[in-house]
Amino acid sequence: MALTDDPNRFAFGANWAHFLSVIDDERIAEAVKSLQHMLNVDRLDSKTFLDAGSGSGIFSLAARRLGATVHSFDYDPQSVACTAELKRRYFPDDAGWQIDKGSVLDVTYISGLKKFDVVYSWGVLHHTGAMWVALERAISRVDDDGKLFIAVYNDQGWKSHFWWFIKLFYIQLPHGLNTIYAYTLGYIAQAFNIIKYTLKLKPMTAIGPLLRYKARRGMSINRDLVDWIGGFPFEVAKYGVLKDYVLSRGFELVQGTQANDLGCHQMVFRRTRPSQRGQPECVV
Repeated sequence: MALTDDPNRFAFGANWAHFLSVIDDERIAEAVKSLQHMLNVDRLDSKTFLDAGSGSGIFSLAARRLGATVHSFDYDPQSVACTAELKRRYFPDDAGWQIDKGSVLDVTYISGLKKFDVVYSWGVLHHTGAMWVALERAISRVDDDGKLFIAVYNDQGWKSHFWWFIKLFYIQLPHGLNTIYAYTLGYIAQAFNIIKYTLKLKPMTAIGPLLRYKARRGMSINRDLVDWIGGFPFEVAKYGVLKDYVLSRGFELVQGTQANDLGCHQMVFRRTRPSQRGQPECVV
């Protein structure tokens, strides 16, 4: 979802296109449950839902199944196509689900959108190449008393810098070889994690999440692994920094899960200060 065609940009849409082949009712149900849990709702009837960086489209689909009127957009044409394909499969010719090609960094596009009851951007803002600008754009589309649901990579200090180079190296490799690199490095990292917890006599701490991976928002371990190694641009933030940043813009934190390692902080905020109409509140 970068604003420009950066040659050093991971092919997010191509990765999501592979994911479409494994999407089934069970994965969709897990995506629905994750929205219900984090937003603390049973249904989203009469609510509007903006999926900023829709990727595969599975969470746009989940929101639509919960009754929301959905607007999905992504910068990557293949991601837009993936989202359109899920709409074709499950909600053909549905007026309650709109899909666009657009960038969260494009102030003209974002300003042309209305305000939404839920603005959802999971694992997107840190891949735009301008994370804080992207966050401002997302914040600007949250309606009064609306919710902002984001997930952003944890700042691990030097480890995050190390991962930045790992991701950049993936981008420099020829197609095919980069996939081998991603799987090799990813599975080695998982193996070391299992060994670490086995030595602590807690092997299931590492193995359990892998066995239950499908239950994590309906995602695919193979697709996430490639994204994990190759997802570039790549930015990070500490939980407290993100929290304070959004709170200062007229929100309260209603639910949050802090990552302790390479994973993402998940945070749901509610707008408590009336929003301004028209242009984004803070254009940076």
